[in-house]
Amino acid sequence: MNSELKVSKRDGRQESLDLDKIHKVVTWAADGLDKVSVSEVELKAHLQFFDGIQTSEIHETLIKAAADLISEEAPDYQYLAARLNIFHLRKKAYGQFEPPALYDHVKRMVDAQRYDEHLLSDYSAEEFAAMDHFIDHSRDMNFSYAAVKQLEGKYLVQNRVTGEVYESAQFLYVLIAACLFASYDKERRLDYIKRFYDAVSTFKLSLPTPIMSGVRTPTRQFSSCVLIEAGDSLDSINATAGAIVKYVSQRAGIGINGGRIRALGSPIRGGEAFHTGCIPFYKHFQTAVKSCSQGGVRGGAATLFYPIWHLEVESLLVLKNNRGVEENRVRHLDYGVQINKAMYERLIKNGNITLFSPSDVPGLYDAFFEDQELFDQLYAKYEADDSIRKKTVKAVDLFSAMMQERASTGRIYVQNVDHCNTHSPFNPKRAPVRQSNLCLEIALPTKPLNEINDENGEIALCTLAAFNLGKVDDLNELEELADLIVRALDSLLSYQDYPVKAAQRASLGRRTLGVGVINYAYYLAKNGVKYSDGSANGLTHRTFEAIQYWLLRASNQLAKEQGKCELFDDTTYAQGVLPIDSYKKEVDSFCDEPLHYDWESLRKEIQEHGLRNSTLTALMPSETSSQISNATNGIEPPRGYISVKQSKDGILKQVVPDYDQLKNNYELLWQIPSNQGYLQLVGIMQKFVDQAISANTNYDPSRFGGKVPMQQLLKDLLTAYKNGLKTLYYHNTRDGMEDPQNSVEQEDDDCAGGACKI
Repeated sequence: MNSELKVSKRDGRQESLDLDKIHKVVTWAADGLDKVSVSEVELKAHLQFFDGIQTSEIHETLIKAAADLISEEAPDYQYLAARLNIFHLRKKAYGQFEPPALYDHVKRMVDAQRYDEHLLSDYSAEEFAAMDHFIDHSRDMNFSYAAVKQLEGKYLVQNRVTGEVYESAQFLYVLIAACLFASYDKERRLDYIKRFYDAVSTFKLSLPTPIMSGVRTPTRQFSSCVLIEAGDSLDSINATAGAIVKYVSQRAGIGINGGRIRALGSPIRGGEAFHTGCIPFYKHFQTAVKSCSQGGVRGGAATLFYPIWHLEVESLLVLKNNRGVEENRVRHLDYGVQINKAMYERLIKNGNITLFSPSDVPGLYDAFFEDQELFDQLYAKYEADDSIRKKTVKAVDLFSAMMQERASTGRIYVQNVDHCNTHSPFNPKRAPVRQSNLCLEIALPTKPLNEINDENGEIALCTLAAFNLGKVDDLNELEELADLIVRALDSLLSYQDYPVKAAQRASLGRRTLGVGVINYAYYLAKNGVKYSDGSANGLTHRTFEAIQYWLLRASNQLAKEQGKCELFDDTTYAQGVLPIDSYKKEVDSFCDEPLHYDWESLRKEIQEHGLRNSTLTALMPSETSSQISNATNGIEPPRGYISVKQSKDGILKQVVPDYDQLKNNYELLWQIPSNQGYLQLVGIMQKFVDQAISANTNYDPSRFGGKVPMQQLLKDLLTAYKNGLKTLYYHNTRDGMEDPQNSVEQEDDDCAGGACKI
């Protein structure tokens, strides 16, 4: 190596390349790690040095050299690369490795308008000093490489144009806590800040992208998911598009209900003209969704919902299809097809489904969600009425067409609207659930807007977070974690701004939360059970019972302190009905685990004091935040022991937790023989989860001689319904070229950048 090479310092000075400095930094980063070689990292990096290289480029070269060495044989390179990156980020943020005093940092950032000025008015210098005392900056060294790159790319406060970074992770965590507990009295708020900081910085709790990137900054919109319903009028459709633009610009993921819009050829203005149908208005929504970029990285994303019995359904099912022309395709939205028991029965009995325009069948659309018995009566009545425009199709043909599009695009989703209303925290007569969101785990009431500032409309927002099951050794630990996360997220509802009145009214009236889980695959591996063989059923039942129980307890306690939510009477909880009362009893046929908590006492407490929050649980995909916590995604099995994600930050390799000890315990996605065991586990979860679950179906065509039979797709769809699932998210098909031990995935555009990703 030529030691006469010159380097350019950060301040512009030039000096000779000092290999000893480089060696010291890499040796420091390798301390305590297993099967890593300092010399191998240095050798790999030295080959790329050149005269005049910037010191920052040297550091980036070292980081990349270490990251390239991550493998099953030497997984600890992910920590070596992470530590080098942390060192680099701190030098960029502070000009030195040691972070400044918290108060000095906050003051500088408020002056630069990077942090919310309320931090300085809410807290004294003495309180910041107390926070500084319990911050543990050494926890930065627990991040994996993929986590640090996600922090750098999405979460740390920065100038995205120049690439300047202004903070490090522990300041991020403690200041989120400070913002969320600022309204608490001074006698106890530092205690809550410390406990919450400890929980998030040790990865016991996982926060969503909008909270991690936004709380502590002047931007105050942190809801991950936004549900907007369109009515069947131009005013309502335009108000919906306007609301979409406002929320896409705030980095939220959108669910749109377009099912009310009348079908092509329907009379309008008393027969003066024919209606142009759904497709032109869906295109209008697509334009609104793509009008703003999220963080300057990508366009917004949305899922649009419609009923399977809509007169235009055959055209709507193929909107994402690559065949056809632009005029009859709307490819940049995803779609959720809404189904209920009556439609499934037509399929099972090899019967017909009759298609209607919602505008021609009064009361049918509302009954589809609110009252299944009334829906059946009205549907039969309208089928028999020859004066009503309709079309009859074979149920098996319609379902097969839907499943074919689901298989070919991966993104035709399913919402079982009856389960969303019969096993719901909302009384469907008062607050029916008519749609889900971008990632199919939110199930909240909505009402169409007639204008953008319509206070009678309802836009549903959900604020998310997750428990890291990999950090749970005793289910009683969830009591403390549930109390912290419910208090933090509930405070967020009052702390944030609302761009649209209909969202503010609903959010502050219902105070809906969605707490999910990450690291479920690791949790199963750690406990020696599997997805496929039923061995995880009892553990899953005990775990999700504990999650829902302690979250309800926490919300009930908060109601005693601060009052129940204003619209509590719209919930089934107000009637004394709990999730354990309304789940699909099919679950009992494959899981006989008893209940372990005192639900009857809780029922009485809820009826007496209410709940602060209408909903508590929702199981989301959690792609990004699982990486931050070095955890497996949500409830999903890993595709490989090392996931290799292609993101805007480059190739990110991440090794499954405790790979060396638990390699043989993990059940990889394509090792699982069918969807049967997975769908049982999701059914068990849904017994307790009061909203919905982002659940996927997965198929390896090689198991079926090269093509998955339609009969199998329909069987899994019916199994999901029988097990009580409210929604189905992705349909994943294995690529025959895929390495069974490793996976290469594109970052999920739908849920990245705050669109319902936690």
